[in-house]
Amino acid sequence: MTSPRRALLILDMISEFQFVDWEPVLAAARRVAPRIARLRARANNRGIPVIYVNDTRDTWESDQTAFMKRCLAPGARGQEVARQLAPAGSDWFMFKPRHSAFYATPLGEILDQLRVSELILTGLTSHQCVLFTAMDAYVRNFMVAAPRDCIGAPTSAQTRHALFLLQEALQARTAPSTHLRLRRQTSR
Repeated sequence: MTSPRRALLILDMISEFQFVDWEPVLAAARRVAPRIARLRARANNRGIPVIYVNDTRDTWESDQTAFMKRCLAPGARGQEVARQLAPAGSDWFMFKPRHSAFYATPLGEILDQLRVSELILTGLTSHQCVLFTAMDAYVRNFMVAAPRDCIGAPTSAQTRHALFLLQEALQARTAPSTHLRLRRQTSR
């Protein structure tokens, strides 16, 4: 039996953090960013597609370059996180208007073209965007992994509740990222 084709999704980690409860969300991003960066490096090294999906706050965003420039600007709230996780040249990048990475985005089509059957979900927030994306992935018959050390929320209770739903309702694997065995993938 062949291994499933995987993709790593990095949700809402590149951000200007310009919203009401930005401080605890940014604190969560800072906690998980180094582990996501290590997982992303492993994925890039093994030919696993990396796809960034980021919020557009209130106004639709389509200019990735301008967005990254704002996030990396001196004094930007998320500069440290954006610097750690800036997309590599081979990584995919898209914006989403709502919680799920599938809603009103080309994600489904891209995953179909890449023949992906398993998603590794990382990022923010565990109880909203990660969970909603996992639910949409599950109903689309994707296998889901959400490494517990690579997802975050303003409170640990929110992440605990999300992990419970991920495991119990969606059969997602939630072991730490260091337990993920990533095999080399080649294009088909």
